[in-house]
Amino acid sequence: MLLSVNGMDLTITELAREMIVTVLLVAGPVLLVGLVVGIGVSLFQALTSVQEQTLSLVPKMLAVLLVCLLLLAPALRILVEYTHSVFSRLVSFGLS
Repeated sequence: MLLSVNGMDLTITELAREMIVTVLLVAGPVLLVGLVVGIGVSLFQALTSVQEQTLSLVPKMLAVLLVCLLLLAPALRILVEYTHSVFSRLVSFGLS
C-alpha cells in the first residue's frame, strides 16, 4: 500500500522493514548469546557425559541476563528512536 502525502511517498512495507530491523537489533544479541552458550554447554555435556538438566539451563539464563543488563540502555535508545519515527509519521496516515 503506497501513501502519498505532500509529495512524500510512505509505504507500509517501509514501516514493516524498519520494525523488523529494530527487532533484530534489540533481540538479536540476546538470542545469539543464548545460542552460543547453549551450544557450548551441550558440547561440554556430550564430551564429559554429564547429563544434568540444571547444567544446561543455569549458564544460559545467566548469560542472557547479563547481556540483557549490558544492552538495556542501547536497546531502549533504539526503541525510543523507532517510536519517535512511527509517531512522527502518524500525521501522514491521518491518525493524529
